[in-house]
Amino acid sequence: MAIHLVDGEIPEEYMQYVGRKVSFIAGGVALLLILLIYSISVGAVQIPAGEVVQTIVSGTMERINALLPVDLPVWESVSHKWDIIIWNIRLPQALTAIVAGIGLAVAGVAMQSILRNPLGSPFTLGISNAAAFGAAFSVIVLGAGTMHSSGADAIIIDNPYIVTIAAFIFSLLATGVILAISRIRGTSPEVMVLAGVALGSLFTAGTMFLQYFADDVQLAAVVFWTFGDAGRADWSELLLITAITVIATVYFFFNRWNYNAIDAGDETAKGLGVKVEQVRLVGMLIASLVTAIIIAFLGVIGFVGLVCPHMVRRLIGDDHRYLIPGSCLAGGVLLLASDTAARLLLAPHILPVAILTAFMGAPVFIYLLLRGYRR
Repeated sequence: MAIHLVDGEIPEEYMQYVGRKVSFIAGGVALLLILLIYSISVGAVQIPAGEVVQTIVSGTMERINALLPVDLPVWESVSHKWDIIIWNIRLPQALTAIVAGIGLAVAGVAMQSILRNPLGSPFTLGISNAAAFGAAFSVIVLGAGTMHSSGADAIIIDNPYIVTIAAFIFSLLATGVILAISRIRGTSPEVMVLAGVALGSLFTAGTMFLQYFADDVQLAAVVFWTFGDAGRADWSELLLITAITVIATVYFFFNRWNYNAIDAGDETAKGLGVKVEQVRLVGMLIASLVTAIIIAFLGVIGFVGLVCPHMVRRLIGDDHRYLIPGSCLAGGVLLLASDTAARLLLAPHILPVAILTAFMGAPVFIYLLLRGYRR
């Protein structure tokens, strides 16, 4: 489609082009907010949506007033009977699902661009398995977690920093292998995926090795922990995950033009002044850190980083100015919807959210592989 410039005015065709993408992102924000209210309102105890909004707003204002010297007007709640359920259980779980979905999705879209690999994601490249091994190692060997046999609290992390550092170190190990392979001339996406499968198998074997020497309670607890579940993080852990995810998302969005250039090829990007190797290295390190912190607290959650960028790319294209925020919203919506469905599907039993994401992601992954081979 030809775009004609008239007296320096912005072409109408371009405004429509941008408007569709902005409308998609705005719709994603609205959908995420609606889904958040719905997720908090449903469960073993049904809470009216109006009560959910009123409790959250009044509780938020009360907490702000506690920090400020001047009291602000508070939307008084009719009753505080929902406070414990909303503030202690459902709200942190829902927000954790959103933040984890955003983190995994933005890591996936960055990896796919940095490596120029449509099948890149923390899960398919084995980085999630490496982080899970590091976390299991710190919990079993380094004693960073307290083991319990109950389903609700299989593992309580006593020292989240040790767990995160261990998960990050082993995810860096996997990242280093992936970066080395990506520098081999002529390496295809399929070869890199096979390398990711090999790395995933290697670190899974390492986790099984640790489990072999664990006692019965430790074994049951660690196996349960490997199932990703958004309900394990409390407010302090949510704040830590959120801080890392926000920093990573801002960094990736700041480099959106670099990723657009890299998509056109390394030589083209270098010709435009992009320091390709530096962008690639730092991007993979930050993506690994985001993956490590999420895995350390929530367990392995697969396919979100693979599926969401492709879904958004189909709808609004490859421009990272819109692809990155669109993928973040898709990740938040997808994981929150999956977490809500996991709580309701077999109620009162609660499924780990990773089970649903795996059921959804595996067929998409197979489809992407088949489409790649048809090319």
